Amino acid sequence: MIVCDRCPGKAVIFQKYSGSHLCTRHFQEDVHRKAREVLRSYRIFGGPCRVAVAASGGKDSSSLLVILHHLFGHREDVELLAVSIDEGIDGYRPRTLAAASAVARSLGVEHLVVSLRDEYGVTTDGLASGGHPQGPCSFCGVLRKGLLNRTARDLGADALATGHNLDDEAQTVMLNYIKGDVDRLYRLRPKRAIPGMVPRIKPLRRVPEKEMGLYAILRGIPFENAACPYISRAMRQEVKDLLNGLEAKHPGTKYSIMRGFERILDLQPPGSYEAIPCAGCGEPSSNGVCASCRLLEQVRGEESL
Repeated sequence: MIVCDRCPGKAVIFQKYSGSHLCTRHFQEDVHRKAREVLRSYRIFGGPCRVAVAASGGKDSSSLLVILHHLFGHREDVELLAVSIDEGIDGYRPRTLAAASAVARSLGVEHLVVSLRDEYGVTTDGLASGGHPQGPCSFCGVLRKGLLNRTARDLGADALATGHNLDDEAQTVMLNYIKGDVDRLYRLRPKRAIPGMVPRIKPLRRVPEKEMGLYAILRGIPFENAACPYISRAMRQEVKDLLNGLEAKHPGTKYSIMRGFERILDLQPPGSYEAIPCAGCGEPSSNGVCASCRLLEQVRGEESL
């Protein structure tokens, strides 16, 4: 039996990047520590606050809701709300919504579900079968983010917490490197003050994806493990496979990518990104027309041909 480096208990994980063997208790404490350290940098829990948690029903967002409730559930001045987006993906999204609802209900957290069909008159399944040049993930991601922000703002949330883990963040950084999109890279800066945008916080950004899976299993958190049926059509999946291969050969690669990214953020010119209201819907945009309106206009234009 391999024992924990911090106690005589049985180790449940070996972190190659840190060289540590950890038992169940010390592993969970390690996850909580990383989340707390990230949360301190946002400086929003020093007083009363309302936090909307993006709840997809997967292991990351479900674990995030549990972790935030564990850390702040005892405080009467901190309110957690779970928000799920129904993108309209038959055979997949109903199961994930059921999982998200189960977690929220077990914690006594209010759970709100909003849909792309009700808000925009489209579904991801419909967009995927429409023969559009962009893949369904391009449409789905933009519309989902916009609707999450609007819903969190309507709820009066001080922050929108998402379950992005270390792998997600490293993939996003690499995607923008590959595409040469420096402007979008700068927009990833944590808690940017932009009118109309609810500040996003990512408490799990320092926790690897595999560790989030183990955390959910050890805590007995219900989650839907099936992948979105459209993920294989996204470039992100290729980047994910690439980074996983590098991490296996060179432990700590994903952490190194994020450290380099944070150094790049320090070089951002002042005022390099300013948001202005979208002429179509009033949501924040970079050039007067938000990404959601541009995509919806494209879809409706193609449908009219």
